Amino acid sequence: MENKKDIGRLERWRLILGQQADPEESVPLDTGATGMDNVLEALYGGQRKGGLGSSSPNVNRWLGDIRRYFPAPVVQVLQRDALERLGLTRMLLEPELLASVEPDIHLVGALLSLNKVLPVQTRETARLVIKKVVDDLEKRLKNPLRESIQRALQRAARNRRPRPAEIDWRRTIHQNLKHYQPEYRTIIPETLIGFSRKGQALRHIILLTDQSGSMASSVVFAGVLGAALASVRAVQTHVVVFDTAVADLSEHLHDPVELLFGTQLGGGTDIHKALVYAQTLVRVPQDTILVLISDLFEGGNRTEMLKKAHELRQAGVTMVALLALSDEGAPAYDHENAAAFAALDIPTFACTPDLFPELMAAAIQRQDLKKWAAGVLGA
Repeated sequence: MENKKDIGRLERWRLILGQQADPEESVPLDTGATGMDNVLEALYGGQRKGGLGSSSPNVNRWLGDIRRYFPAPVVQVLQRDALERLGLTRMLLEPELLASVEPDIHLVGALLSLNKVLPVQTRETARLVIKKVVDDLEKRLKNPLRESIQRALQRAARNRRPRPAEIDWRRTIHQNLKHYQPEYRTIIPETLIGFSRKGQALRHIILLTDQSGSMASSVVFAGVLGAALASVRAVQTHVVVFDTAVADLSEHLHDPVELLFGTQLGGGTDIHKALVYAQTLVRVPQDTILVLISDLFEGGNRTEMLKKAHELRQAGVTMVALLALSDEGAPAYDHENAAAFAALDIPTFACTPDLFPELMAAAIQRQDLKKWAAGVLGA
């Protein structure tokens, strides 16, 4: 009977030679070794050259998986090999090939995951690719988000002694129709209704985004939407990303491309640590909206995560957990943790980017977000 050392040596050779060397699976692999085998096969397997298409969400999951199974030096080798095998290096070095490819959010996710190992001569081209996708997303999402937020803020905080530039003429006219003067063919307004004071931060929105590989699309959308939120002066915005570490990217909100380049997609997940940091940003809990964007697969301390979420909720913070912020349909997520968040009165559901403006408007107006989700999303 073979000892553990022999089995370990066999496993190593099996991983080196690949699945084609053991078609009958005579060498057993434990769960961790099976995961390593799958990610190696996806990149190096002779029969699976098409398995990692540059526009496939599987690329971003794979880039996250290699950080889970291998140490940093090995990850860098695998990433460099992926650049070649995915055709990304050639695409970025050949403008005519780049012109034939339609950049999408999955390609952006792959480039962001690989940005630390991109050759110098391709880095600027990668930025141009990302900027094109970001610009397209801003055209689609920025104005609807700004308009929804501004309307919600106007309803949430009316100003009864407005300056001329702050008068809400539509509501003022409606309020004063009874004072219409036929002989002058005009309305004499006795009551002026204004918007909230400009420059006054009425709400504080924190986007706390999981940057593990499976969340790549959500990270991109959160970056673009966070930058749009930051352009509304009456809202204070923070964008924070996390894996097993936490990075506050709020200083880059003026440039969503730069913000996205500050992310490091892939790796583990420590939601508790991220919530601890978010709590340090809260100044007025009743005016704070914390959006946790994560599939809730916690790699840290689950008990402390739920305890910290409960503390934030009890303090008066409006908190919502988005299992995904993307167009990709029902996401994979930790059902047990999702149920635990819901039990803490934290609405938990997935949301498309196009519905995010309505969600933020509902949160600003302090609507019941569970009812909102049930009505709009059927959640």
